[in-house]
Amino acid sequence: MTVDAKKASIVTDLSLAPEGHLKIDWVAAHMPVLNRIREQFEKEQPFKGLKVSISLHLEAKTAYLAKVVQAGGAEVTITGSNPLSTQDDVCAALVEDGITVFAKYNPDPKEYKELMIKALETKPDLIIDDGGDLVSILHAERPDLMENVRGGAEETTTGILRLKAMEKDSSLKFPVVAVNDAFCKYLFDNRYGTGQSVWDGINRTTNLVAAGKTAVVVGYGWCGKGVAMRAKGLGANVVVTEIDPIRAVEAYMDGFTVLPMIEAAKVGDIFVTVTGNRDVIRGEHYEVMKNGAILSNAGHFDIEVNKPELEALTASKRVVRRNIEEFKLKDGRSIYLLAEGRLVNLAAGDGHPAEIMDMTFALQAISLKYVNDNYQTIGAKVVNVPYELDQRVAEYKLAAMGMAIDKLTDEQKAYQESWTEH
Repeated sequence: MTVDAKKASIVTDLSLAPEGHLKIDWVAAHMPVLNRIREQFEKEQPFKGLKVSISLHLEAKTAYLAKVVQAGGAEVTITGSNPLSTQDDVCAALVEDGITVFAKYNPDPKEYKELMIKALETKPDLIIDDGGDLVSILHAERPDLMENVRGGAEETTTGILRLKAMEKDSSLKFPVVAVNDAFCKYLFDNRYGTGQSVWDGINRTTNLVAAGKTAVVVGYGWCGKGVAMRAKGLGANVVVTEIDPIRAVEAYMDGFTVLPMIEAAKVGDIFVTVTGNRDVIRGEHYEVMKNGAILSNAGHFDIEVNKPELEALTASKRVVRRNIEEFKLKDGRSIYLLAEGRLVNLAAGDGHPAEIMDMTFALQAISLKYVNDNYQTIGAKVVNVPYELDQRVAEYKLAAMGMAIDKLTDEQKAYQESWTEH
C-alpha cells in the first residue's frame, strides 16, 4: 500500500514547496553523475517494493538523492541529521513529490529525536545514515523496528567510528557500507567540499575578512586539510593542531604552523574544529584566547567546542547576528560561537557544492544497491565500497566533465603482472 506523503509527513509548511523545487532543480542540473545513475535506476528498478529510510542533512542535494532512490522503485522516508541544517522549503517540495518527510528546522531536542524515530517506524528495508544515528537508535532503543532491515550505507567519519565500535563488540545486526571511506568520497567531499563550504558558512555568517587573520584548524584529517587549504587561499595565516605525529609532520610540510592547542588558543582569531572528538576546545583554552575570538565546528556533533565550560566563564551572552552568539566573559573579553557549535557549513550555509556531492551521493545510491544485492553474503559488519564502484563514479565524473584518460596496452598489463620480464 502506497503511503500518502502529505498525510503522513511532519513538516513546517507545505506552502513553501515552490521555493524548494527551485533549489532541487538547480542542484539536479549540476549533478550529472547522479543523473546518470537515476537513468539506470529508472530502467532497472533495484528497490522496487522496498522501503528506504534516510537520515542526512536535509537540503537540496540530499533531497535529490532521495528522489533518485525513489526513481529506483523505493518508498522513501527522510529525516534530518542536524536540527539546524534542515531547510523547510526543501522538505515541503519532497512531500509534493511523494516522499514522506519527518523534519523541521530547529526542533527542540525531544522533537528532533521523535522525528528520527518516526522515520524508522516505517520499518525500512534499507537505510542511509549520517553519523550512525539511525543505526544507534535501532540497536539501542528500538530493536523492534529492525526486523526488515537488510543493510545500510553510512556517510560520515563519525558514523563509521560508531559502527566499527558496534561491530567490534558484536552488537551490529546488519551490514553497513562505509561510504565515507571510499576514495571518491573523502578525497573530494571531505577535502574540497568541507574546505569550501566551511569558509562559505563562516564568511556569510560573520561578514568579516579572513585575510591577515590567524585561522586555527583543529585536526588535519581530510576535512582539516581542506579547511586549511582554503584558509590559506583566503589569505589567512594557518595554524594546525593535531594529536597524530604523522599528520602533524604532513601539516608542517604543507606549509602550516603546528602548535599544541594551548598555544594555538593564544594566537587564533578564527577556530575551526574538524576532529570528530569531544572537548577539543575547552576551558583552559578559553582562558587564554584573544578578545573577539570566533569559534566554529565542522564535526558531526556539537561537542567539539565545550559549551558548558564556556558558559561557566561567562558573565552574559546575547545573539549579535543570526548564527552568532557572543559570550561576554567575566574578565571582559568576548568570545563568539557560530551556529551553536553545530556544523558551521550546514547550520550556517548550504553545505558542500553540488558538483562535489554529485560524487558522494552517487556512491550512496550505488552502495545502497550493492548492500541490497549482497546483504545475505556480507553479514553483520562494516564493509568498504567495492573499488570497482568507486572507479565507476570517477569514470562517470570524467565523462561528465568531457575528460578522457589513457588505458594500459596489453603489453603494459603483461609487464605489470610479470616478475621476470624486467
